Amino acid sequence: MRGGARGEAGSILFGTSEQVGVGRGLAEFRAGRPVLIANGEMLITLPVEGLDISRLAAFRALCAPVLPRLVITASRARSLGIDAVEPVALELPPEVDARTILALVADAKAEHDFLPEPAGTAANAAIELVKLAQVLPAVLVADTVPGQAAKFDPPIVTVEASAVARYRADATQSLQIAGEAHVPLASGVRTRFVVFRDAFGDDAVAVIVDTPDLSKPVPVRIHSACLTGDVFGSRRCDCGDQLQLALTRLQEAGGGIILYLAQEGRGVGLANKMRTYKLQDGGLDTVDANTTLGFDDDERDYGVAVRMLQMLGCTRVVLLTNNPAKLDGLAKSGIEITGRMPLETPINADNRRYMTAKASRAGHHLGHLLSSLADAKDDEAKEAPLVP
Repeated sequence: MRGGARGEAGSILFGTSEQVGVGRGLAEFRAGRPVLIANGEMLITLPVEGLDISRLAAFRALCAPVLPRLVITASRARSLGIDAVEPVALELPPEVDARTILALVADAKAEHDFLPEPAGTAANAAIELVKLAQVLPAVLVADTVPGQAAKFDPPIVTVEASAVARYRADATQSLQIAGEAHVPLASGVRTRFVVFRDAFGDDAVAVIVDTPDLSKPVPVRIHSACLTGDVFGSRRCDCGDQLQLALTRLQEAGGGIILYLAQEGRGVGLANKMRTYKLQDGGLDTVDANTTLGFDDDERDYGVAVRMLQMLGCTRVVLLTNNPAKLDGLAKSGIEITGRMPLETPINADNRRYMTAKASRAGHHLGHLLSSLADAKDDEAKEAPLVP
């Protein structure tokens, strides 16, 4: 009886073994170490992030006598000319080197002649896990032979494929308030920061401006963290300008909430965001840069925002956004959206292309951008020499 109670308390306080496995698997993938994915049988997997000659040789030795395959997302497969709607596995001959594998994963001009096949459930889970880890979305995989996994030394973390699929929901439901305090800002805005933390150790912050009236629709801004724009004032995006404008609007409205979420680069992470910038410098727009790397155009999930609002007692909102996906995400999760407040920020030579892609490819409501483009065309027409 005592042992049963101890086991039940462990599940409640420290998470189930499957949840703990996912947390450890994320840490291993971020560190570039192999993980076992369990789905009836064991699949040994290794993130491609940081792959070099030594790491590839060590993984091949770990998998022997089975040859590793390369698993890529459907988005990356399509960029390589493979018709795919789910992740695919590429058979790799033993002479393929690390440089070729990395090119298959991240080079916009890469070509291939490898045979693709469906990745399978366990490999699909590995792809989802590596995306959650915010490293390059590709993995090397190999089926283990019977008894092989038990011989690995040191033991390799095992992750249940089914638990990976539940990760986001489990993380959202585990949210707790970790700390809060009043924080006066340099702009003169008075705020209260409420820090939320989930069972996997990830933080999100609600910045409460003044004292919003929760009995009425509350002005809310859902803002994804942007180190380059929010902190350093990057001109490549409009994130920092939107954040400052949102603070001003909320103060003018008498109060509101900014949900500051750790979803850098539309959910791909800071390192991958730099990789997409490099691809953009090579000619791709922001949408194609994400999909070329193997990500969806937008990898963000707004379930955590919904849970934060619910915990704050806020169920009716006026959303400060230009992004229709945020409106849909909250509305489908039970948050009543009574209105939308646009955030029209300055357009400059460095962010015009990015903003244009957001409007034309992702459907963002950027009427001021369209007006600016129309004015620019009119100016060009006026300045063009008359043709006799």
